[in-house]
Amino acid sequence: MILCLETATPTCSIALVDKGKVISIRESHDGQNHAEKITVFIDEVMKETGACYSQLDAIAVSKGPGSYTGLRIGVSTAKGLCYAIDRPLIATDTLLAMAYGAAAIIADKIKENDLYCPMIDARRMEVYTAIFDSKLNKIKDTEAVIIDEHSFSELRKEHHLYLMGDGADKLGDIFSNNDSISVIKNFHCSAGHQARLATEALKNKCFVDVAYFEPYYLKDFVPGIPTVKGLK
Repeated sequence: MILCLETATPTCSIALVDKGKVISIRESHDGQNHAEKITVFIDEVMKETGACYSQLDAIAVSKGPGSYTGLRIGVSTAKGLCYAIDRPLIATDTLLAMAYGAAAIIADKIKENDLYCPMIDARRMEVYTAIFDSKLNKIKDTEAVIIDEHSFSELRKEHHLYLMGDGADKLGDIFSNNDSISVIKNFHCSAGHQARLATEALKNKCFVDVAYFEPYYLKDFVPGIPTVKGLK
């Protein structure tokens, strides 16, 4: 049994997974309230299933890329749980988990040559993204990319791309006239998407060091200029 935490995007999501299947889940897409919601959601999924913390085999957390603040909240909460109940920590690739979630939605549409392209909004015209083939193998590494009408031009010659995530919702209209790109609308990151990845990691004992693990921010955090009077 694995408790999965997802806070890399405006979605705060907690799922309890047993034998690879989600048995309870709580989610909020409001954004900016992860610190307020995360422990409440954890408590709710545990109470709903009647599970005890001693029954957990591991804690899984989405490692990024994504929101700096969101990732910090998720990882710090996951570490606290690991220390409290003496359980190992699993870190799942946020973009890969999104691809797994998309695969479940469009399983009847996907063809062998199609590609998954999860996109997390990185502000303005930029997204965090990676490319996965129809069998969910990564064929293009994670990167921060500025999206325009020429994006994925080489891939589009031979593949059909499925875009998903808040970055795709924001910028997908750029490709509205392109038959080689489809957008899965209103796709949210979910702790439930981690189920298979976390279960495989537990089976293979692929854990990260609780003390030293850090989220995958991809880009350095740049704080904004304070706007409160007296703090400039």
